[in-house]
Amino acid sequence: MEGYLLDWLNLVVRWAHIVVAIAWIGASFYFIWLDDKLEVSGEAELAGELHAIHGGGFYRVQKYRLAPGVLPKTLHWFKWEAYWTWITGFILLVLIYYLGAELYLIDPAVMKLSNATAIGFGLGSLLVGLAVYEGLCRSPLAKNELIFSLVIFVLLAFAAWGLTQVFSGRGAFIHYGAILGTIMAANVAHVIIPGQRELVRAKEQGREPDPKYALAGKQRSVHNTYFTLPVIFTMISGHHAMTFGSRWSWLVLVALTVAGALIRVWFVQRHRAARRPGSGLRA
Repeated sequence: MEGYLLDWLNLVVRWAHIVVAIAWIGASFYFIWLDDKLEVSGEAELAGELHAIHGGGFYRVQKYRLAPGVLPKTLHWFKWEAYWTWITGFILLVLIYYLGAELYLIDPAVMKLSNATAIGFGLGSLLVGLAVYEGLCRSPLAKNELIFSLVIFVLLAFAAWGLTQVFSGRGAFIHYGAILGTIMAANVAHVIIPGQRELVRAKEQGREPDPKYALAGKQRSVHNTYFTLPVIFTMISGHHAMTFGSRWSWLVLVALTVAGALIRVWFVQRHRAARRPGSGLRA
């Protein structure tokens, strides 16, 4: 009976995880696309605008350079999609990999661990991954996108290798994705949303908003969009033993991470290339 209830709980949480993740990823991809599609506006306070048609209606979207002169009565926020994606994902991690550590997390052929030790390593990897990333973002390295990206790539490759030296292939893959997912949710909770609150607070108090909060939020949003596809890959990799079942599985993980990031680069470049001067049509 207990196993039956756990199966249903697993199903409900997994379904919820997919629903909120789709909402978060969709909004994230849309706003990155939106920024890349903005066209020059005739209004000085605007960073750009665009027109679109969808669902039988026409839309006009405008982005302010920093903030509007007067705050609108209703301001929509995007945060709970990110929070609930992490919460439901962590619950799944506990239900599948921690309650079933001896089945899915521990591989005695890799390293002999007790359940408690394996769970401790798993939780520790999330905390260490977040701490290292946050430290890098607050360091001078973050000012150079190329160097920052290379350092992040090397550290992620090391993490992929390290996790496969401790956990089963499946456990290593899911923790790699959980590290990235934790970073993404933390970016929203500790940088993007607090920064947006400060921008709103400045307008309410009649102060000039500090652009550093907008720049920091934009930087973390861009990071998130490049982490998204590798995270999705790790979510589905458990159904494909060929990805995690060999001694070189960490290289597969690194290669698919690069592939996911390059797909995002291609989409970004495609969107930007489509902004042809003088053309009324946009791809």
